[in-house]
Amino acid sequence: MARAIWTGVITFGLVSVPVGVFTATQDHTVHFHQLQRGTSDRIRNRRVNQRTGEEVDAGDIVKGYEVDEGEYVVVEPEELDEIAPGRSRTLEITDFVDLDRIAPVYFDRTYYVAPRGKEYLKVYELLRTALAETGKTGVATFVMRNRQYLTALRAEDQVLVLQTLHWADEVRDPVEELPELPKDRAGRGKELDMALRLVDALSGPWDPARYHDTYQEKVRELVRAKAEGKEVAVAEEAPRATNVVDLMEALRGSLEQAGGGGQASAKGGRSDRPSPEKKQRKRAPAEKKQGPGESRKAPAQKKQGPGKKKPASAKGGSGAGGRSAAGTRSAPGKRSSAPRKKAEAPSRRPSPKETRSDLREMSKAELYRKAGDQGVTGRSRMSREQLIDALSGAGGRRRRTAAA
Repeated sequence: MARAIWTGVITFGLVSVPVGVFTATQDHTVHFHQLQRGTSDRIRNRRVNQRTGEEVDAGDIVKGYEVDEGEYVVVEPEELDEIAPGRSRTLEITDFVDLDRIAPVYFDRTYYVAPRGKEYLKVYELLRTALAETGKTGVATFVMRNRQYLTALRAEDQVLVLQTLHWADEVRDPVEELPELPKDRAGRGKELDMALRLVDALSGPWDPARYHDTYQEKVRELVRAKAEGKEVAVAEEAPRATNVVDLMEALRGSLEQAGGGGQASAKGGRSDRPSPEKKQRKRAPAEKKQGPGESRKAPAQKKQGPGKKKPASAKGGSGAGGRSAAGTRSAPGKRSSAPRKKAEAPSRRPSPKETRSDLREMSKAELYRKAGDQGVTGRSRMSREQLIDALSGAGGRRRRTAAA
């Protein structure tokens, strides 16, 4: 059971409800101890006098604010306690605002708020429902550990959530702080249309369980491999910056990789046009109308010598002569001796998109092992995306397409 890190009372108007504040998140970072190289001896930090090198007791340490080089104003701990906000136990809501009016940069830490006793459930749920139905968030201040916080109190399905906010003077202005920012907006053009199609192709519902801290996974794999005396997988290379000249090609390749190449409309939606494979299946029944051994009579045209085949018409069967079972035209005025075969439906294979979605769930180490099992050559020099291409077969298809 979680323990409250702060207890007090939420007030709005003349209504109040006793609550406890609980930490909403936990850290999953891999933590290391400091050791002296070549030994298992732990390293400890000590407070030492910079000038003498001697260790200083905690009771002899005071705070100093540097007003000039080497000149400090010394402040005693008791003086800070005298001006501290105190140990207030009230979280007073002073304003209600629309949640989307608070810029994300202001949000800091997240906490859960729960009532301190069954007798306060009704008032607690009343406040939660009011915030949920109005879409408002309560702005409040409170004191915790001798520090005052600006907070936003908002409603979720079953709980009130308290988020600490940065004060206005803590948020930097990007225009003043950053060296380079675009001065002009992106104009309408092919690049923007393709970027919108790419966003549409990669869009989906928010599912936080899909995302993993791959760096921490690699740290654990590194520790496990070193403990077992195994080889450590190399890190993937950082992607190179896209040159403006290669921007269209990069966008086009990204669409193909996402499975949206040529299938999305300029507005970002997907096109309903059938693929060439579907068109071929639709045409197949029409080609079976001729019975075995039958051929159409050709209009008077230049005769062909024996053994010669006339090329197929660009319209797929409307030109002179009938089409034989092998797909070539028979000589005018003669019957085809070979019976017509039924059009064979292409064999069902997993689509690249289905395969790639499964592969994207894997870490690079898992992809590397899978590539080793399948005998993929050059896998040690491949990035994560290249491994996905090789395993899904997309890389080979693109090379064959380019060669054609």
